[in-house]
Amino acid sequence: MRQGFGSTAFVMGICVALAAAGLTGCDQPTPAAAVQPPPPAVTVVKAERVEVIPSSSFTGRIEAIDKVVLRARVAGFIERQSFKEGADVTTGDVLYAIESAPYLAQVDEINASIARAEATLKLARLDTERQRELVRRQVKAQSTLDESVAKEAESRADLLRQQAALRKAELDVGYTEIRAPISGRIGRATYSVGDFVDPSSGALASIVSQDPIYVSFPVSQRDLLAVRREAMARGTDPRAVRVRVRLADGSIYDRDGVLDFVDVAVEAATDTVTLRAQLPNPDRLLVDGQLVTAVIDSAVPKTALVVPMEAVQIDQAGRFALVVDPENKVQVRRLEVDRAYGGQMAVAAGLQPGERVITVGGQKVRPQQLVRPVEAPMPKAGS
Repeated sequence: MRQGFGSTAFVMGICVALAAAGLTGCDQPTPAAAVQPPPPAVTVVKAERVEVIPSSSFTGRIEAIDKVVLRARVAGFIERQSFKEGADVTTGDVLYAIESAPYLAQVDEINASIARAEATLKLARLDTERQRELVRRQVKAQSTLDESVAKEAESRADLLRQQAALRKAELDVGYTEIRAPISGRIGRATYSVGDFVDPSSGALASIVSQDPIYVSFPVSQRDLLAVRREAMARGTDPRAVRVRVRLADGSIYDRDGVLDFVDVAVEAATDTVTLRAQLPNPDRLLVDGQLVTAVIDSAVPKTALVVPMEAVQIDQAGRFALVVDPENKVQVRRLEVDRAYGGQMAVAAGLQPGERVITVGGQKVRPQQLVRPVEAPMPKAGS
């Protein structure tokens, strides 16, 4: 009987413990509802109507107006180099001196030959006059006079040959000094003092003119026709357009160019025509061979609705922008765009002035989502 009582007491203890646990659970507070996160912040800019100057951009390359490769015209050892690599030189400056002693000696030798030829010619003339008088007196035969005349002509020809040789030798002496044929900046020297050079040695150095300078760029037939039609409508010269240069860092070169050449042939592979403009380059900022962007502005400004470039996105359906409506919800607007003006994009359809487009944070939101817009000013259009 005691064993049964113990079992009954054990079962009752468990029931009491369960009851106590149940009561304890009833006394615990109900968990609070999850706190909703605040709407994500996005940067917005209002679409604006502004006056813009339509322009077209083309990939161009800077070209020197003059470029000269210096070469040796006579053989000899380089005695002197009179320039510093990369420095500016002026037309007529002596850049190299090749040993001149052998050529001066040749000039002296030819002068001696000329003196001998002049003496021979003088003697031949005297003999001719003498033979002519003897023939007139019928003392000598005509053949003797003819022989004397021939010798005089031979002496005269020898003198002319020697004089021609002297002029060539004097030219060779002049060629021992290599002078700058143009003004510009000289490049790296290929040979050093003491090196032997001759006409087959190749380039000694190169001179590239610096100021002014050209920019050449290909233009499609469509763009060229548009420029010409606009000029005809204004009654102006199609060549009288402003050409600007955008550098590799995106900045605009501070001096404008003047269009001075339109090629006479079309490149068949690309259907483009090469145009060239001349620009001042006093600061030597533009360098021959430099890759730049040539920008041609229209003479007639127009009004356009613009948004920042970063507000325009693209997917398989085309270009679009995310707009924050008056209720601060995200809406998708499909756009028809015109062209870029620096950091701004002109919108032809799809937006209204004053609508707020998302420029920063568009990747973390979705349509109809509530957002917290932070308005920023319209960035200035780059040139």
